[in-house]
Amino acid sequence: MVSSSHEGLHRVFQKDPALLTRACQSLLHVPFPEPREFAVLNVDLTEIEPIERRVDTLLRVDTDEGNFLLVVEAQGRKDESKRSSWPYYLSYLHAKFGLQPVLIVVTQSRSTARWAARHIRYGLPGWPSVIIRPMVLSPENVPVITDAKEIAKDITLAAFSAMTHGRGPDATAILEPLADALDTFDPANATVFAHLVESCLVDDQARKIWSGLMAPVKYFFNSPVAQEVREEGRAEGRAEGRAEGRAQGRLEGQARATLDALECRDIEVPESVRARIMSCADPVQLKLWFQRAMHATTAQDLFVSD
Repeated sequence: MVSSSHEGLHRVFQKDPALLTRACQSLLHVPFPEPREFAVLNVDLTEIEPIERRVDTLLRVDTDEGNFLLVVEAQGRKDESKRSSWPYYLSYLHAKFGLQPVLIVVTQSRSTARWAARHIRYGLPGWPSVIIRPMVLSPENVPVITDAKEIAKDITLAAFSAMTHGRGPDATAILEPLADALDTFDPANATVFAHLVESCLVDDQARKIWSGLMAPVKYFFNSPVAQEVREEGRAEGRAEGRAEGRAQGRLEGQARATLDALECRDIEVPESVRARIMSCADPVQLKLWFQRAMHATTAQDLFVSD
């Protein structure tokens, strides 16, 4: 069965194909040519015989130095049968499209990364007929990005960082600054990245934290306020109204995230506490209450020093 983290690790490149070439350049130090244009291609490599063969994500990138196929494979564990299929993929794609294929493996596992990075050689010892050199993106070369300024420079790379480290203890450190950055994104794209990151978080506590942090974004995107704002966006001169609607949606989302965090931890929430949280119009205060909700033992602990 294909896991959610498997899907997230390669679908992020369908959402932002340029992330892949940026990662090759800055993380793997591969002199990849600057892309002009990307296209997402059909991943089905099945021939006439009833043997199903699919790559995870297939992208075409056009550059001044030539056009290439980027073959992205998300790998959860060591699988020798998978390694034996990679040369087939590359040969088939070269024959079908007449373009140079580039194999890129993404994984959350350091040991799987070292396994995947080994060269694949077919032929005589000392005289191989085929050599495959996979490029691998993993926790070993994808940095843990927690600095707000660095995240702002490349939010999608920061999201990929959280996804890549989703199985380790470093994941939680990335979540809050990443959530703050996604709050500045347009809600549609922010929601996509919120789901991709969540799919790669293995630790239950990290998933709960992320779900709470992203509640304002998800709430705003799906709320009646957001729908009204999107409708208003079709008319000119409504920028101020859109900003006010967006701010209100975020406040309500933050409040609901705090209540959800308490209820998720089976903490009883009196109606007076619920009303105080839902009526709060200070995003800083709401963020503080949400942080306290992750560790509180009673609902009143939220207000202990207010």
